[in-house]
Amino acid sequence: MLRMFKIARKYMRLYGIFIKNCLIAQMEFRGNFMMSLLVESVYLLAKLLYVLVVFRTDLHVDGIPPEGLLLFIGMHTVVTGIYVGLFFTNFTKIPEYIKDGSLDLMLTKPVSLQFMASLRYVDLALPIPDILVGFVMIGIGWHAMDIPLTFLQFAGFILLLLVSVVITYCLMIIPALLSFWFVQTGSVSEIAHSVWDANNFPMAIYPAWVRRIGTFVIPLFLITNFGPMFLLGQLSWLYAGLAMAGSLLLFAVVRLIWKQAVKGYSSASS
Repeated sequence: MLRMFKIARKYMRLYGIFIKNCLIAQMEFRGNFMMSLLVESVYLLAKLLYVLVVFRTDLHVDGIPPEGLLLFIGMHTVVTGIYVGLFFTNFTKIPEYIKDGSLDLMLTKPVSLQFMASLRYVDLALPIPDILVGFVMIGIGWHAMDIPLTFLQFAGFILLLLVSVVITYCLMIIPALLSFWFVQTGSVSEIAHSVWDANNFPMAIYPAWVRRIGTFVIPLFLITNFGPMFLLGQLSWLYAGLAMAGSLLLFAVVRLIWKQAVKGYSSASS
């Protein structure tokens, strides 16, 4: 147990260094930093038009009023910000590492190769608008639906938010992992991002067979739905625990795929 704690502390300290270095690099070009904020804010503004349509049409989904739908849209927006800030840049670089041999240098580092390749870069500009506005929407929906702000409610929601982040990491890294076996995986990434954008509403809008696939086969719906469903009383602690166990199992599977991919990796520089 003590050894695991030391390892976790080591990686947390290393990740803190990554964040610090990325912040220094981005602050050297403040114009680019501000432009990224502006571009993402404009994109977010276009996304908020959905919210306006929901309220103007008084849209109800499976008995959930527009105020309740804010929880789902806000959850999707927050996790999108986290994905863009922590994972997107790294996942797009993995195929480049494989093609130009940069992965060879990472293999020599005394830390996990997966950690280095998938978490090295942090974008501190793009996620700010999404995370801020997403939490504001969640707060408004939470208050409007008269959901009690208790420790258990808050803890359950944070737990399911962490589950969402883990599942996001696992699902969205898979197109990058395919680069170990295939030269071009851009089309797979585009499909993944298109499916991602379809997950900003309750899964009740889809047929039952789609919901089953999106929950038990490719657990995409867990990302946006389980947190808000827990707050609305539609999800018990048992299912929250099962979601956590499922996310850890999915991470173990991705970890296994990563190890198999690295085993078959042939250096591009030799």
